[in-house]
Amino acid sequence: MADQRFVPSVTQLRVFLAVAEHLHFRSAAEELRMSQPSLSQALATLEDGLGLHLVERSTRTVLVTPAGHQLLPYARSAVSAMDSVADVAAGSGGPLAGPLRIGVIPTAAPYLLPGLLPALADSFPELRPRIVEDQTARLVDGLRSGALDLAILAVPTDAAGVVSTPLYTEPFALLLPAEHPLVGRRDLSLDVLVDLPLLMLDEGHCLRDQTMELCRRVSAPVLGRGESRAASLATAVRCVAGGLGVTIAPESAVVAESVYPGIGVARFADPVPGRTMGLFLRTATSGDQAYDEFGRVVAEVAERTFAAVPV
Repeated sequence: MADQRFVPSVTQLRVFLAVAEHLHFRSAAEELRMSQPSLSQALATLEDGLGLHLVERSTRTVLVTPAGHQLLPYARSAVSAMDSVADVAAGSGGPLAGPLRIGVIPTAAPYLLPGLLPALADSFPELRPRIVEDQTARLVDGLRSGALDLAILAVPTDAAGVVSTPLYTEPFALLLPAEHPLVGRRDLSLDVLVDLPLLMLDEGHCLRDQTMELCRRVSAPVLGRGESRAASLATAVRCVAGGLGVTIAPESAVVAESVYPGIGVARFADPVPGRTMGLFLRTATSGDQAYDEFGRVVAEVAERTFAAVPV
């Protein structure tokens, strides 16, 4: 009779995920509230059963092996699925109770999260948000692999295996040095981008792509613009305050960034350029009404953020 195929337990997979996240056995054991010897034994049993070496250990370092990295997304998906089964069986509120891994792009996270996290705590008291801030491509990869449960991104994003629901649309504004002659204008044409020293974010930021698209619409140069380039919108704003150029920012960022000394604001005439933010889910998890409620809270927080922007 053939040997029975080894099927890992959820506990063994949780142990592997915790060790892979912390790269430290004691920290992983503390997170799972188990003894370190029990954790080591569970991992060893998993490796023996699978016939794979998942983790390299030495007296100083812990590393995930290539085989371990290949197994990680499947382990995450399996544990997530079992958690969902337990949530439904216990009537605990499904995906909006317990840990929820939320991805947010860097040009939204600093401005949306200060209002969103308290709002989530009020609306979903059993929810434990886990925030991952990263660029769009990596967030989509994390969503598809199961490392994230949902993501808040700009739409559209052309990616297989995920679906999006629009949440809110926000206009773009132009941030300039405080003494710039355009400060205070509300009737700017996109043609002003032709001659302004426009600061861009690094490649990978969707705001960079959106800014470049605006430049193309008015035949403004997009290559070789500005010798300064920023990894974050906050850094771009500091460069603007220092007189190195101007930058385009979403309205949600204006209230936070325009208070920085040396910054002025100008706005575009109708039709005002902007972006639409959406809630992204894996295709398999879309359609749950709980996520619709989550999206409603995000949209309400965004609207309150816009209301705080000075006119």
